[in-house]
Amino acid sequence: MKIIAATLNAKYIHTNLAIRYLKAYASPEFQVELAEYTIKDPILNIVTDLFQKKPDVIGFSCYIWNIEETIKVIETIKKINPSITIVVGGPEVSYDVQEWMTKVNEFDFIVIGEGEETFKRLLQALKDHHDFSTIPGISFRKEGEIIINHPMHKLDLRQLPSPYRFEEDLSHLSKRVTYIETSRGCPFSCQFCLSSIEVGVRYFDRDKIKEDIRYLMANGAKTIKFVDRTFNISRSYAMEMFRFIIDEHVPGTVFQFEITADIMRPEVIEFLNEDAPPGLFRFEIGVQSTNDYTNELVMRKQNFEKLARTVTLVKEGRKIDQHLDLIAGLPEEDYHSFRKTFNDVFAFRPEELQLGFLKMLRGTGLRLRAEEHQYIYSDHPPYEILGNSVLSFDDIIRIKQVEDVLEKYWNDHRMDYTIEYLVTEVFSTPFDFFQDFGTYWEEKGWSRIGHQLEDLFKRLHSFLLNSGTKQLDIVTDLMKYDYLSRQRYKPRKSWWEGTLTKNERSKYYQAILSNPELIEGLMLDEKDLYKHTLLEPMSIDIEQYLEHNRIVQQPCLLFIYYNPKSEKPTLLSIKDITLIH
Repeated sequence: MKIIAATLNAKYIHTNLAIRYLKAYASPEFQVELAEYTIKDPILNIVTDLFQKKPDVIGFSCYIWNIEETIKVIETIKKINPSITIVVGGPEVSYDVQEWMTKVNEFDFIVIGEGEETFKRLLQALKDHHDFSTIPGISFRKEGEIIINHPMHKLDLRQLPSPYRFEEDLSHLSKRVTYIETSRGCPFSCQFCLSSIEVGVRYFDRDKIKEDIRYLMANGAKTIKFVDRTFNISRSYAMEMFRFIIDEHVPGTVFQFEITADIMRPEVIEFLNEDAPPGLFRFEIGVQSTNDYTNELVMRKQNFEKLARTVTLVKEGRKIDQHLDLIAGLPEEDYHSFRKTFNDVFAFRPEELQLGFLKMLRGTGLRLRAEEHQYIYSDHPPYEILGNSVLSFDDIIRIKQVEDVLEKYWNDHRMDYTIEYLVTEVFSTPFDFFQDFGTYWEEKGWSRIGHQLEDLFKRLHSFLLNSGTKQLDIVTDLMKYDYLSRQRYKPRKSWWEGTLTKNERSKYYQAILSNPELIEGLMLDEKDLYKHTLLEPMSIDIEQYLEHNRIVQQPCLLFIYYNPKSEKPTLLSIKDITLIH
């Protein structure tokens, strides 16, 4: 019996942990072949590849991001060869099972919930042609009737075999994200999240996990992301794992964790700030909302004061990047409340702020009680909301405009000094800047076309001109600094019109050659100056702003040397040359 465990990932760099657990658990009785694709792959290409493997059974791992494309694959396979047994599992099909079996006739079996034991028993029954009624945790058809068996018992995770040691994965470890779990379940009851459905937290064997991490690092894994819903629910366990990774990590490896910030003790952060190498850890923190009533309605316990303490301490340590999440559309969080939530969280200046929109996931309490808050949402995955009793679709459109420019102008860190000045000195609040700019971006139709780096600067400058920004000369200087300081080589063309003539530039270079102390000991000859440096007049003392966050209106000359060997620019502010105009 030829068995394939397949899935469609959102991106190539992602890997699917679930099908690897199925393969590991089914062995040695059954040899399961893995097959991973992406949702961008043409359906017929996926079908062709699977068909040529000559399978008897194909199991698909299903999620909100891949279910529609997965169904297309399954329908096509069944048209070509109806005898292939199709098994689906995963969070998207583990709820509303009757509906799925009714809607998709091509589903032969649904594995409900935790799948390792269930899938293996199903394979054995298929092999032996046994009755399926005794297998817990599956749905199937019998004489035209849809049967849903009682759930499978929870597994002892300490006994599960490792899903990380397949030879076919070795060549991909350095190129893709490796997902690892050390626990299942969540102690919290957030009504928008599937993790709230499972009561309690179960842990894998710590020593086995450590051995797996050693193995992954030894074989080239670069990004290891823990999928535990709350990694730090046990302080002693989190400390043990942090200590282990700090002591044994391979340089260049990054570990990502989802943590609950308001329960993290200050001494844990102090330990990380003291002992962790910069860049080793990355934290993802779900804030979602700072509206206490909203959090109460979704049964989310959150102490924002303690959360703020954690995020601030981590930020001050300058060792760990933080990715903070918000959800627009939670109950009783209207546009103005969400504006406050956004500003509350942006105040931390996280390295990344992800603005997401509520998805009414199957099985969640919020979906089951959607009528209480007059939710309307898409019938199609990912079931994103279209409005509720306090948030109109117009409001959602406006917040999506914020999301668009937030991603490009904050999360990508292309112009940090510029954005910092705009959100603190020019606009009333950070949200107002992103909203006004996002609306302008949409009106210009830029959301429907691509862009180069230079376009992002030009479009921001266009918006500021259109807005009548009073401090435009200062902002423009900061934009120039952000642009020039992030180049590895001398740019051939800038996004702004040249401010110096050839003659003026030549006079400056001659002055620098006559007074090399102006460039602080950089040993550059005339050829180096013309080939590897740039000069740009500034209206402010850029060093005062960078070092002291203070704007001093003093004309100076920004000198940038692009070192061809190190590919790192050196920027100097020259104040002793009279600007030529």
